[in-house]
Amino acid sequence: MENYTIYRTAESVSPKHPDKLCDQISDAILDAYLTNDPHARVAVETCGGHGEIFIVGEVTANSHEIDIPAIVTRITGDDSLKISVNLVRQSPEIAQGVDTGGAGDQGIMIGYACDETPELLPIEVIGARRLNQHIYSQHPYDGKTQLTIVMDPDGNHNHFYVKSIVASFQNTPKSILQELVDKFVAANHLRPLPNQKIEYYLNPAGDWNQGGFSADTGLTGRKLIVDNYGPRIPIGGGAFSGKDSSKVDRSAAYMARRIAVDYLRKHHAHEVFVRLAYAIGYTEPLEHTVAVDGKTQQIIHNPQLTSLGNPRDGYNLTPQGIIKSLNLLHPIYEPTARYGHFGEGFEWDK
Repeated sequence: MENYTIYRTAESVSPKHPDKLCDQISDAILDAYLTNDPHARVAVETCGGHGEIFIVGEVTANSHEIDIPAIVTRITGDDSLKISVNLVRQSPEIAQGVDTGGAGDQGIMIGYACDETPELLPIEVIGARRLNQHIYSQHPYDGKTQLTIVMDPDGNHNHFYVKSIVASFQNTPKSILQELVDKFVAANHLRPLPNQKIEYYLNPAGDWNQGGFSADTGLTGRKLIVDNYGPRIPIGGGAFSGKDSSKVDRSAAYMARRIAVDYLRKHHAHEVFVRLAYAIGYTEPLEHTVAVDGKTQQIIHNPQLTSLGNPRDGYNLTPQGIIKSLNLLHPIYEPTARYGHFGEGFEWDK
């Protein structure tokens, strides 16, 4: 073990996890408003648990009222929940900055891409996520997975070993879980450390049947690391779900990912970090930098000022420029709340 010193661990949660249910409800409400008014201003938070759902936030939209209880029932599969809704109009003091094209809030956004997987995300993140999706496809319940890998000292990201796998799923006996995990391991040719076996922790607290809102509470935005790039990569801004694209902590995070993907491909790089920062009410970013393979940060130039010479001929990093570039005024958000906002084939991943 002395020769294997680089450990990497990531987790994934299923769409029926209470926090992910709240994310999906918030984004489904956003989508419902955008269906009727593409320019709706929406910031919706959902908290749920033990028979009750609380939905609060701000909505300014030129559209009819939406059926929030129907959305909650569709996502949770439970029509017995007590639902409390308190949505008000966006503060006029916030709106005055956004109305002129400025950012809806201050914040720092991190974009990231690497060449470790076809999804351009870290190996451990994709491994934990794909395992979760594999189990969920057969047992669509509340559940979590976790993967710990050890990198080979040669530095080749294709050379890694699996130290341990954790999987806890509702209504899925340990014996069934073992079969599902074994199939995943075999199909993906996962290898243990030399002269060792993969450690399995399957329903380690025992088999369980009470999950979701029946067993726990959930809250929008409480799975930030899962939603982003895993624990190895820093995050800067706030949560994504329930927020329309005028909120740069969502839209600029998507743009930062797009830029990172572009730079990775253009420079045939191993790893790219992008940083964008904004002030509420201002159109231009306060920071717009990119670092390729650990080299000194360089400025991402505004295309109106100079051509970057990349495949997309520069980037308009104003909130309205981002919205137009990524086509963010449409009801596209509920799917992003299921298994992370990056690496699932969304526009900003392409």
